[in-house]
Amino acid sequence: MRKTLIGGGIAAVLAAGGGGAYAFGLFSDLGEPVSFGKTQESAAAAEDIRPGVLMPTGPKAPFARTSRLPDGTQIGMTTLTGPKSGFKGDVWVWVPKEYDDPRYAKSAFPVLISLPGGRGYPKNYWGTGPALGLQQAVIDGVKAGTSLPFILVMPVINADTKHHFDGSDIPGQPKMGTWMADDVPDFAKANFRTFTSRDGWAFMGSSSGGFGAFKNVMKYPERFKAVIASGVDFVPDSPLWNGNRQAMDANNPEKLAEKLIKAGGPDVYVNFQIGTKESGREAAERFMRTYGRGPVHTRLQVIQDGEHNGKSYVRGMREGSLEWISKVMRGPTPDPGVG
Repeated sequence: MRKTLIGGGIAAVLAAGGGGAYAFGLFSDLGEPVSFGKTQESAAAAEDIRPGVLMPTGPKAPFARTSRLPDGTQIGMTTLTGPKSGFKGDVWVWVPKEYDDPRYAKSAFPVLISLPGGRGYPKNYWGTGPALGLQQAVIDGVKAGTSLPFILVMPVINADTKHHFDGSDIPGQPKMGTWMADDVPDFAKANFRTFTSRDGWAFMGSSSGGFGAFKNVMKYPERFKAVIASGVDFVPDSPLWNGNRQAMDANNPEKLAEKLIKAGGPDVYVNFQIGTKESGREAAERFMRTYGRGPVHTRLQVIQDGEHNGKSYVRGMREGSLEWISKVMRGPTPDPGVG
């Protein structure tokens, strides 16, 4: 009976996405070095790099394998010390199989910076929990023609396990806003073929990570074009602000939306996700009524029987949000001269 239960447990782990099997030590390559972009060097040497494509700038980060998905793609983890923020934290990366396809060797890929909820430190559950299905949702969406083959970059979002930093540079605290808006994108540019324009840069996140994702797109519309924000708050509420209203307003999506509307752009695209078994729909609809005009384009994905958790939000992405964001972002272009 014990062997049957163990076997069933292993099967369940594999069925859930494969990545969880590494937690049980079923594969021997856990923690081994992994590299992405086998076609990059030959592409970088070519003189006909396409306009709008940024080849990896370096230096290359060392990645350790943490998971392997059924299609052979992998999640790698590295530790990044942000040159601009000074913050040191872990970042997980998943790269779609198309990235190593020779047909796309000269093409950039869109980046979806994916932020977790909860404490978001010292782990990012999108990276450490592939069984949640985020990577598989992209894989399946690419096959179905409803998703771009996004590179998923999954950093920690807070500086410790005790505090929320609202994805912001709170005065006197670690610069988590600079970490997410500057250091993490620069890290992606150093290691991967990316787009030079904001058409290839977006965020997604849930709960506290959803706020950070939402806020960063509203604050830096010249860098990021779109966001999927799930179960999100709409104003900064960390006690670490200590009533510093000026600093809070500078990181308040509502204030930032007002500023963007007055400026007349650039256009940003915001997709809220709310489950019917959680609160927050009224706040999302209020934001949409008040600020969903001019350059601020909003959409609501209602998840039937959805709860305040990652699995529900991935389901919402499968049901429409992933296709929506893929339509407003720029995707890779295959080289017609490569078979």
